[in-house]
Amino acid sequence: MSEVTIIDYGLSNLLSVQRAFEHFGATVKFAKTPEEVRSARALVLPGVGAFRDGMEGLQKLGLIEPIRERAGAGVPLLGICLGMQMLFEESEEFGHWEGLGLIPGRVVKIPDHDTESNPQRVPQVGWNALLPAGTESDFDGSLLEGVRPGEEVYFVHSYEAKPTHKEDLLAQTIYGGRRICAAARRGNVTGCQFHPEKSGRVGLCVIREFARAAEL
Repeated sequence: MSEVTIIDYGLSNLLSVQRAFEHFGATVKFAKTPEEVRSARALVLPGVGAFRDGMEGLQKLGLIEPIRERAGAGVPLLGICLGMQMLFEESEEFGHWEGLGLIPGRVVKIPDHDTESNPQRVPQVGWNALLPAGTESDFDGSLLEGVRPGEEVYFVHSYEAKPTHKEDLLAQTIYGGRRICAAARRGNVTGCQFHPEKSGRVGLCVIREFARAAEL
């Protein structure tokens, strides 16, 4: 049986994430202290809201270095929505803010116009298709390998991640005619901009694969 630890820093609906993992028989724990993070066998960093508030929440609880340590030790780590964005080095949301630095790159605002210069809604809210990045034709070998290209997942975000290295870009979605990062991966660290716990069967594929990785 897998054991998953969800980081609780006050900016997420933890119950829906917890239930998604318990659906696959995982034992779910919550971490609010450095000791709880350091003892985790697999970590989930969820989150909604602003990048600044998320990083300040982690800082106040003393969780930033423990998260970096566990990721550096090879512990599986999944970031969801804001949690994914905080995996990156920096964000321009409400100023300039340092992130966890686990995936090289930065977080920037989604343009308020599409590729034809028409106004577009920001945030992106709703269902949108997942597409493999680069020359890949599928998601094999990743937490998304149970997802078929073109299947839709649920997004709510005003900012997008820009990985520095193209090999860290796992999946994209198209919004306003532009390809934007929907998922990123570097080694044992994966981030999903979408909400797998709110994305029905497709999202549960991601949860299932992470639960399996937590068994290793």
